[in-house]
Amino acid sequence: MSGINKVILVGHLGKDPEVRHLEGGVAVASFPLATSETFNKDGRKVEQTEWHNIVMWRGLADVAAKFLQKGKLVYIEGKLRTRSFEDKEGVKKYTTEVVAENFTMLGRKTDFENEPAPRQALKTSDTDGYRNNDADDLPF
Repeated sequence: MSGINKVILVGHLGKDPEVRHLEGGVAVASFPLATSETFNKDGRKVEQTEWHNIVMWRGLADVAAKFLQKGKLVYIEGKLRTRSFEDKEGVKKYTTEVVAENFTMLGRKTDFENEPAPRQALKTSDTDGYRNNDADDLPF
């Protein structure tokens, strides 16, 4: 039996996407995404923020670099990946990332009035496809 690895996040970019180009010109973009939830604790509202490391590849990375920026609200679908690496001292470390498969920019129309193109939803398998969403609709 195979499992399911699916992540859906709606949050704000913590900083502009950082884009690198690997051998062969493959683009990879990464950025932190903040999600928040509010709950009651001892009769008062408490907000808890989680930070997620987002990674986008190829055409999706190029589009993210062009349209996403710090503070923007975005809907992301992807999968969790854990990888290991060695730090400068040679110590093995692990990190968990969300490898995005598609994203949709969210927000009010006024958030995008100065944008060169409409909000988009893109999939890694269809980086030339675009889908417009109404301004206040959430994609779920």
